[in-house]
Amino acid sequence: MSSHVPINQHSDITAPTPQNTPLTHAPITAGLPRPTVPDISEDAEPAEDSTAVHEAMLGLVQGRLAGLLGKSSGYIESLSDGTKTSIVALIGVQVKQNELQNQYKRECLELEKKYLELTKPLYERRRALIYTAAVPTPEELDAGAAQAAKDNPEENPFLVPPSTAPAAVPDFWLTVLRNHVGLSELITDRDAGALKYLNDLRIEYLPSSEPKPGFKLIFEFASNEFFENEKLEKTYVYREEVGYSGDFVYDRAIGTEIKWKDEKDLTKEFEIKKQRNKNTNRTRLVRKAHPTESFFNFFSPPVAPSEEAIEEGDIGEEELDELEEKLEIDYQIGEDIKEKIIPRAVDYFTGKALEYDMLSDDEDDYEDEDEDDGDGFEDDVDSDEDDPPAPRRSAGGGRGGRGGLPANVNPEECKQQ
Repeated sequence: MSSHVPINQHSDITAPTPQNTPLTHAPITAGLPRPTVPDISEDAEPAEDSTAVHEAMLGLVQGRLAGLLGKSSGYIESLSDGTKTSIVALIGVQVKQNELQNQYKRECLELEKKYLELTKPLYERRRALIYTAAVPTPEELDAGAAQAAKDNPEENPFLVPPSTAPAAVPDFWLTVLRNHVGLSELITDRDAGALKYLNDLRIEYLPSSEPKPGFKLIFEFASNEFFENEKLEKTYVYREEVGYSGDFVYDRAIGTEIKWKDEKDLTKEFEIKKQRNKNTNRTRLVRKAHPTESFFNFFSPPVAPSEEAIEEGDIGEEELDELEEKLEIDYQIGEDIKEKIIPRAVDYFTGKALEYDMLSDDEDDYEDEDEDDGDGFEDDVDSDEDDPPAPRRSAGGGRGGRGGLPANVNPEECKQQ
């Protein structure tokens, strides 16, 4: 049975919270007058000012919250010594859990290595079929035809006469890479000329004898006019211990130095300028190189700054954010090549993999319509009938140009719609 407690009775019991728990009560009920806010007329200030005030207050609150991160609220310090002893023991248990998680991920990595060895004969078979070094078996043709019919129930583009002789698959790996959403943005038309010589793309795990785990991507090229390397490699090294989420964390990436042939460096653009000597009035041609976007920059990965450089302020915050974004993109591309492109190369060649990639991207873009954005504003439900009619534009138009159309729109195209 509950007891009645007077409303104005003061209680010393406070609910402890780990973050920002005040150690003393605010003196609102200690006989002090409560603050009051005078009514503000809507006509006193325009709506734009209230929006600006709202944004300023939001920025102020976010700044205050950011300043509290990592700071103690005093709650842990206020606990008894016995409670602190129990918490120390709990931390010790967590250490054991972390050790088991490390062991689990290491064993998973060894399992990946095992199945990679089992898959290697299939990768060799795939390479032989791409370059017609082998004849397809009836079992391969039957399994492929059944899967193609399942993937294309309405219109199957792979229906061919049974007696058709196999032929080499042109530009297989170039097409595979270009059909990946992320890599397609990196491959320029100039890069395509070199990637036509890409004969194989495979993966190798770093041996267990290495101090840190990781994997290596191997791009094998035929002899070409661009560089002397037969192989270009990109190695990704993990940290020894897994991260807080329980997964391996990238430590660094190492790329092969490309030995470009004369005037064939795809990562640079060359500009020829004419210079005139002020004294002799003679002219000369100067050739200057400028860095440019290229897929082959992938083999010159960004390098994370040292902790000392960050602490000493040698790198600005904007530069650090930009570098962090580049590292994240580089690691993501390496992971996609390892987990998606190499195992499912034929799906990227045919475009089947794009359906799943685009589907996952679309799911990230959508959000619930009924979800409250928490900005404190409500939708205007007034009908258009109550609004005054919009003023008519003159034939000359305003800033948009002719007839009120945006300046970048062709009026003739609008007439045809």
